[in-house]
Amino acid sequence: MKFLHLCLVLCLLSLTPLAATAQDAVPPADTPAATPAPTLEDILRRQEGLSVDNSGRADLVGDPDAAASTTDPLGTLGGASDPDLWRALRFDEADITTQARGPAARTLMQDSGMWWLQFREGPLLTYGGYLLLGMIALLALFYLIRGRVRIDGEKTGRTIERFKFIERMGHWMLAGSFILLGITGLISLAGRKFLIPAFGHETFSTLAIGSKWVHNNVSWAFMLALVMIFVMWVWHNLPDRTDIKWILKGGGLFGGGHPDAKKFNAGQKIVFWSVIVLGTSISLTGLSLLFPFEMPMFAATFEKINALGLPELAGYAPLSTDLAPHEEMQLAQLWHAIVSFVLMAVIIGHIYIGTIGMEGAYDAMGSGQVEEQWAKEHHNLWVEDVKAKERAAPKGATPAE
Repeated sequence: MKFLHLCLVLCLLSLTPLAATAQDAVPPADTPAATPAPTLEDILRRQEGLSVDNSGRADLVGDPDAAASTTDPLGTLGGASDPDLWRALRFDEADITTQARGPAARTLMQDSGMWWLQFREGPLLTYGGYLLLGMIALLALFYLIRGRVRIDGEKTGRTIERFKFIERMGHWMLAGSFILLGITGLISLAGRKFLIPAFGHETFSTLAIGSKWVHNNVSWAFMLALVMIFVMWVWHNLPDRTDIKWILKGGGLFGGGHPDAKKFNAGQKIVFWSVIVLGTSISLTGLSLLFPFEMPMFAATFEKINALGLPELAGYAPLSTDLAPHEEMQLAQLWHAIVSFVLMAVIIGHIYIGTIGMEGAYDAMGSGQVEEQWAKEHHNLWVEDVKAKERAAPKGATPAE
């Protein structure tokens, strides 16, 4: 009996240190919770470029006030472990000092970079390429079915001045600069995916450097020409009732006679306003890219869109207006490229109808003189106006359009 009693006492004594240790291991109530580990769902969403709730990790960037003494283990870290430091850099909470100066000098890490790169090399390039190739295929099919639009009546041998020299100069400066910008822009966008595998890094490097120089400098000619054609032609491109009839008759491209039209028909007005509106948008984002971080425009734009409640109407959350300088540049580059793809598709159609698609159309911007019969068929109201001015002008005077 004494032996059993002794064994019981020894067991109780042996358990006492364990109980004390367990009690000591319980953290005090004010100890911060452990860092929430990312779930599998978080990892998969991040790989797909979707948003992830980082609110639980964004606040865990270290606490200098709770730092251990420098003589204690990890005390020299100042209350922040390595994971804390990386989180502080990621969520722009780190106290950073750099020799570089500028709006983005202190941004060493930002989440949207991978999303931008993946969208740029994926959907942007893929669907943009589909758009351009689809437009070319559609025009080829139209040409095979309809053929070239010929002058129906008998040619007179007489010509009418369609565009003056200054108008043709503005047009060709705009057209030439846009073609150069389109080619060099595609080289910059698609070079890594297509040109490097085909020609190698060194050849592409030379080509990319040259393309960037051409793109940056030719852009000024594009913007100047855009202003020129707007000033010269905006009055003639205001919509009127004749445009509705022109559209309803398909511009006469499918037969049924030629609808009435003034100096510019409805199709040309659509091209004109597409160039002005899309070209202006491209120019603004281009200026933002030429002068990095100096012209942020998307945060302010998103604020106005949110104020109108447009995201909610479409079933989305309000757009983020807290954009890092790099995010502003990335959004500018994406918008610049998307709008450029749309405008390139429009211009491909314009080039087609102005060259092989319609007989006599190229002369308008070539020599400036067009066959009178062509003018009567496609712009009869404009011809009547020109003839009326010729009859009203004194003999020997040059009629003005």
